[in-house]
Amino acid sequence: MTACGRRIAVRRLTLAPADRPITRVALDVGTVSGGEPGTWAALTAGEARRLARLLLAQADLADRDGTGASRTHL
Repeated sequence: MTACGRRIAVRRLTLAPADRPITRVALDVGTVSGGEPGTWAALTAGEARRLARLLLAQADLADRDGTGASRTHL
């Protein structure tokens, strides 16, 4: 649960067409307790790894100075 009341779930998503299974990492950001809708994304393994690196880098910055001012996009 985040500080703003959202639940975040991360899981493996597999779609299994007969000729070629597709696997993704699903990121589900749930609704806010007040009812604001959530969102989700299905990421390739590479996209998930890039997102993980960006999250860790931003967490390190937030721990250092508390401003969270730096923004990086995928």
